[in-house]
Amino acid sequence: MKIMFVHQNMPGQYRELVQWLAHTGEHQIYFLTQRQKPPSFEGVATRIYKPHHKPAEGAYGLSKNWEESAGNGLGAARAARRIEKTEGFKPDIVIGHVGWGELTFFKDVWPDVPIIGFFEYFYSDKGGPVGFDPEDPVTDDTAFLLRARNAVPLANIETVDLGLSPTYWQRDRFPQSFHDKLYVCHDGIRTDQLKPNPKVTLKLGRLDQELTRDDEIVTYIARNLERTRGFHVFMRALPKILKERPNARVLVLGGNETSYGSKSKHPGGLRAEMEAEVGKDIDWGRAHFLGKLPYAEYQKVIQISRCHLYLTMPFVLSWSLLEAMSMEATVVASDVAPVREAITHGETGLLCDFFKPEALADQVVDVLANPTKYDHLGPTARKHAIENYDFTTKCLPEHIARINGLVSEEKQIKLPLGM
Repeated sequence: MKIMFVHQNMPGQYRELVQWLAHTGEHQIYFLTQRQKPPSFEGVATRIYKPHHKPAEGAYGLSKNWEESAGNGLGAARAARRIEKTEGFKPDIVIGHVGWGELTFFKDVWPDVPIIGFFEYFYSDKGGPVGFDPEDPVTDDTAFLLRARNAVPLANIETVDLGLSPTYWQRDRFPQSFHDKLYVCHDGIRTDQLKPNPKVTLKLGRLDQELTRDDEIVTYIARNLERTRGFHVFMRALPKILKERPNARVLVLGGNETSYGSKSKHPGGLRAEMEAEVGKDIDWGRAHFLGKLPYAEYQKVIQISRCHLYLTMPFVLSWSLLEAMSMEATVVASDVAPVREAITHGETGLLCDFFKPEALADQVVDVLANPTKYDHLGPTARKHAIENYDFTTKCLPEHIARINGLVSEEKQIKLPLGM
């Protein structure tokens, strides 16, 4: 089969799927992206497109997102047309993310080519991160801005032949009129590779001895240290955790930018803002901010953790939560709807009120002090991750079935026997 993937930040949600398809050696695969230095996958022809237009800095707020998305869409569509003309490649199916507008004009290029679009999030001032935290109130115009932002998925639900959302909570953010066209299936995680490791060790630059599973390690991981992912809640819980567990160490992974939501008004960003608020009460000799680590080192951080924190406002579920569950971490997470889709309190993890850092600290302290009391959580979490989110056995067969449902029988993808 001839397949074109489209994602402005290759590989995005298609990290596992595109590599599996390429590994079979049976398909011709192109990946269209804006990313200037994308990863190289054997068997995948990567092509970079440039947006046709970008809005000015002071562009009208209600139409700025659509203006940028339309520029992405035209740039991607023209690149697709050029690929067919100069390289002779016309796909049997197009698979891509709708959020940046890249797929908007593909039916004008290839009217007869089916499209599967990834529908990640539908914006609203209720039920999601916007308006959730009283410290970050909405304005009178917030609802207007968010409704305007939804112009892209509203246009693209008509572009695609089939849509995809990774969780039921994310699907249910979209209007009911979308649901008949959306199927729910996660991107999938490699539970066969993401396993617990009782013998794991980790060397930190400023410590003489390596850390092991015998140490009291608390971990917090996010793409960036920001409010949407509860970094401010974590920091407010940290003094009590370190005070009550004098041998505990905290490992923090994440950058200092803002991926989601509003930026801190502090010139040093949210981390500096929180350090100014609670820093005098933190033992900085036991708080280790590690930035962004290579994937293998990131895995070690989770594998060595006695208590892993996953804090978030109601928003898209992070891969890191499911990966931590696969590695049998004891997870303490925010008690919000998208998290409850993966974690059942007392069975696959522990849930805490997002707005109660003291209660969060108490729960973490109890996990550190009484690890055997919570020994059952990690294995049960891994079992749940395998049964619901494993790429090879759960997610891949579903995605392939959906692709095959849109192409002729002779072009369909074959799964190995037993899958």
